[in-house]
Amino acid sequence: MNQTRVFLMIAWLFVAVMLWMEWGRFNAPKAEASSSAPIAAAVTAANTADTVPVAVPPSANVNAANGTVPAATPVAPATTSAAPVVSTATRVTVSTDVLRLVLDGGNVVQADLLQYPQEKKPGSAPVRLFDADAAKFYAAQSGWTSAANAAPTHLSGFVPEQPNADFTLASGQNEIAVPFVWRGPNGVSIRRTYTLKRGDYAVQVRDDVVNAGTASWQGNVYRQLLRVPPQISSSITHPQSFSFNGATWYDGEYQRRPFKDYMEDGPVNQSTAQGWIAMLQHHFFSAWIPAAEDKIEIALAAPNNGAQALIRETGPAVVVAPGQQASTQARLYIGPKLIAQMKAQHVPKLERAVDYSRFAPLAMIGEGLFWILNHLHALLKNWGWAIVGLVVIVKLALYPLSAAQYKSMAKMRQFQPRIAQLKERYGSDQQKFQQAMMELYRKEKINPMGGCLPILVQMPIFLSLYYVLVESVELRQAPWFGWVQDLTAQDPYFILPVINVAIMWFTQKMTPTPGMDPMQARMMQIMPLVFGVMMAFMPAGLVLYWVTNGALGLLQQWWMAKRHGQPIAAAAK
Repeated sequence: MNQTRVFLMIAWLFVAVMLWMEWGRFNAPKAEASSSAPIAAAVTAANTADTVPVAVPPSANVNAANGTVPAATPVAPATTSAAPVVSTATRVTVSTDVLRLVLDGGNVVQADLLQYPQEKKPGSAPVRLFDADAAKFYAAQSGWTSAANAAPTHLSGFVPEQPNADFTLASGQNEIAVPFVWRGPNGVSIRRTYTLKRGDYAVQVRDDVVNAGTASWQGNVYRQLLRVPPQISSSITHPQSFSFNGATWYDGEYQRRPFKDYMEDGPVNQSTAQGWIAMLQHHFFSAWIPAAEDKIEIALAAPNNGAQALIRETGPAVVVAPGQQASTQARLYIGPKLIAQMKAQHVPKLERAVDYSRFAPLAMIGEGLFWILNHLHALLKNWGWAIVGLVVIVKLALYPLSAAQYKSMAKMRQFQPRIAQLKERYGSDQQKFQQAMMELYRKEKINPMGGCLPILVQMPIFLSLYYVLVESVELRQAPWFGWVQDLTAQDPYFILPVINVAIMWFTQKMTPTPGMDPMQARMMQIMPLVFGVMMAFMPAGLVLYWVTNGALGLLQQWWMAKRHGQPIAAAAK
């Protein structure tokens, strides 16, 4: 019974503890791969015996004299060497209003998100999603394999049709095309065109195969994402540790694998239609989205002894007769987790990349809550006030449940003098005290679980709301008012955390604690301070959420205590 009362006092904080423990398990820092660790099996392309080369970031093999790298070579499935290889193709830069990409035909080697600065200060560099730096290597790659014919890979083959040009979307221009070409033997050529549109994070990638030779040509296109997994702090004060970091894909169901589990969980090979592959991090992600009619093979592997994470999709075989041509296309999404743009791709479950939860029911609740939050922002023009409004709406929707909870607590508070009398009567005999207290509850028709059950029903909603505030890129660097100019940074003056501690303290004082021993009482007295210190370094938007939720709960509890909480006089001994 005592434990039930303790649970009642800290139930509104229990959501935060659950979140901390859950994400602590799934987002612990990735351990360095040992040189004796097993080598992940290399992934082979579908319907072909050829191996697909895997690019790795430059390192010590760079020639110190001229800054060049060795020629790229394929990595065979049984290869154990981790010698780095990179494409040496000519690179071009293309810019729109939202993206700046560096391309070499087979790779998107760099991607800057021009609308998202790394820090909230003038002149801050934009977020760089793809990066050629060895320590942060991350690239989107695409090429071809063929069992019987020559074919270009992402490491070599494609050259820009305009090698000395940098492409910039001009004022009034809605899209820009960047062409590359591979010319093989026997008259076969592949023209690859990257098409970027204004305001769009989805890049169209189209390959046109032209066979001007005298023999048929057959090949399979592959597309992959490869990166060095980032090192993420597991501290609860870092929002990055709350968000999913790893690969996701759709093979008829939404699947995901954290970077830290890439080696342990082994390779994946799965056939599907209408599938896609992606890599996720806090607020941003990249994804290859093939044509809807293409049946693809999805594969995961951990090259270089797990030092990298790879996810690949391989398209169906393309057969081009002499004098004929064929084409295949896909979209490469590079950008923020904007639900509207993700749904505009019209593929199943891509919006799950906004990872409100690994559990589908919680994710659905999160999507609904964000829909409300987004409409409140459209009305209020401020994400901080939208958070306040969302909590108010959720509280109103759950009022019948919370009213039942606080009414039960108020009724128990009425009987505090009677319970204190029982405790004094039975002293240290806890068994008799518990029996007498349960008899009192039975006689007065008090349900000691009446305050717990409503909390359990509300918990999934508030847990989903917590995920929404952590994951929504729209809140990134958004101001509230006054001293809070970045909802994703900690309160610079700790005003919200102090208010939160005060609310917790008053809530504790108003919560009935029948039968609590002195040790438990002392522990509960320091609980507001413990949680207050913990939340002092959390993002201001999350603390604003807890302050609003706690203040409304405290107000409701005070009102119910005023209506139903008159003490019942203790009976004579």
